[in-house]
Amino acid sequence: MANTEKKKFQFKMPHTYVILVSIMVLMLVLTHIIPAGQYDRVEDPVSGKMVVVDGTYHEIDVEAPGIFDLFLALQQGYVESANIMFLIIFSYGFVYVLTKNGTMDKALGTMVRKVGKRVQLLIPITMLVLGILGSTMGIYEEVYGLFPVFVGIFMALGYDAIVGGATIFLGVSLGYAAGTTNPFNIAVAQDVAGVELYSGMGLRWAIFIAFEILAITYLMRYASKVKSDPARSLLHGVPIDSVESKGLDDLDGIKMTTRQKLCLLEFFGVIAFLTYSVLNLGWYVDEIAALFLMAMVVAGIISGYSATEICKTFIESTKSMVSSMLIVGFTRGITVLMQQGCITDTIVYNLVNLLENASKYVAAYGMLILQNIIKFFINGSTSQATITMPIMTPVADIVGVSRQTAVLAYCFGDGFSDMFWPTACALQCGLMGIPLGKWYKFMTPLFGIMVVLQTVFIILSVYVYV
Repeated sequence: MANTEKKKFQFKMPHTYVILVSIMVLMLVLTHIIPAGQYDRVEDPVSGKMVVVDGTYHEIDVEAPGIFDLFLALQQGYVESANIMFLIIFSYGFVYVLTKNGTMDKALGTMVRKVGKRVQLLIPITMLVLGILGSTMGIYEEVYGLFPVFVGIFMALGYDAIVGGATIFLGVSLGYAAGTTNPFNIAVAQDVAGVELYSGMGLRWAIFIAFEILAITYLMRYASKVKSDPARSLLHGVPIDSVESKGLDDLDGIKMTTRQKLCLLEFFGVIAFLTYSVLNLGWYVDEIAALFLMAMVVAGIISGYSATEICKTFIESTKSMVSSMLIVGFTRGITVLMQQGCITDTIVYNLVNLLENASKYVAAYGMLILQNIIKFFINGSTSQATITMPIMTPVADIVGVSRQTAVLAYCFGDGFSDMFWPTACALQCGLMGIPLGKWYKFMTPLFGIMVVLQTVFIILSVYVYV
């Protein structure tokens, strides 16, 4: 009998766009299955946000979107997310100029000589700084411009794009999720829930520390593995569309010119001014994008480029970021399609109804699960708070769970899911220049541990918050 070799089946993760389009098609189907409905909304006098009125859910007569509406939603998604798209373009353009003129490579060479073997300390230091900013000030989109910078830095230092990107993404996301004084999740949720602003601080700081330790340990173990053997990188053999950087051997021994020193000074000045403006001047995406655009032009002038060379360099930079830009429109298009079908409120209404007759421990855990599920359908922490908290609050009162626990479940479900749901993390993967499937291979074990840790803290909150 002849021997026949059986090929093992190997699942191959589809392209990021295939995943996102599949989700859009699923949402389109759901708009024809799930009844359209909505809650009445009123303006909260404290926050100024529109919040739902509990008990006012009602079905409405809305024509479900068709096939053409799917493509229309995609186009509208691009329009609505234009500010984020241009932030990506302009921030990368600035970094691209600094890379093309040699500033980044020579700055890295200097850092290699100064830091030596301690370079891996950049991971915990950066993650802690971003984590604290996210937890206290609600920094999130403001760090998008740092993705190409840190990807380039860590690739030059012998790591991979995941290490550089995850240092930014995990750091700021964990801090945001474990909010202490975050005005965009904790403040809004506590206000809507009728809880004293920024109360229950002790447990939330403990949560912040626990999750930061977990993420830093996980990422540093992966970084050490990649550093010791590049073949163990999840991106081994995968071309990365990001800032091109030289290897460590090429960086060692090279010195900066006066123009490059001025460009590096400009870089740190931009980051410092950006931080100040976000914290003190209320700057957001539009202002930050304009700052990076101006910084790109100034960097070109310092480098001795003509006006034509600056324009050509900018055009060159956009080629590597087209994919990231398109992802933004895809993710926003999913939200637009759900809005057209008016199914978001219906999903929230039916999910919350599952908790009404549960015990307080089951209800607390159920709130956590439901907030994670709801996050898939609602983009934006403030939006999720204003939709879910007016409903979760009376449910918490009925089952005997503290409103603080309900707020905590919302923060967990809103923040930590950003690192996993494709509707949220696809954008960051685009900024890192890595396939979505590779991110899941890296993130899934960590997210599983995070879910367990979230459960522990939710159950603990039932005892702490009485």
